[in-house]
Amino acid sequence: MSLKKPTEFQKEVWSTIDKIPHGKTITYKELAISIGRPNAYRAVANACGKNPNPVSTPCHRVVSSSGKIGGYSGSGGIEKKKALLKKEGVIFD
Repeated sequence: MSLKKPTEFQKEVWSTIDKIPHGKTITYKELAISIGRPNAYRAVANACGKNPNPVSTPCHRVVSSSGKIGGYSGSGGIEKKKALLKKEGVIFD
């Protein structure tokens, strides 16, 4: 199985995710706005889902605008995302 090379967009999303402070969250839409692509929030969510290093590039800190937690492609899924956020002092029910 060959791994696809990340796109420039994905790299930009992941680089921006790396700048989210410990214990803070932003929404997919806020992240899209921060990279100058305000309507690309679904593409941002897809880039999060392709993140090859979901703990070290903390995509668990990116959540849905609706107040829901959103997805998590790392091992353990949404429960792992909740646990990582809780460890950082961010609680999602």
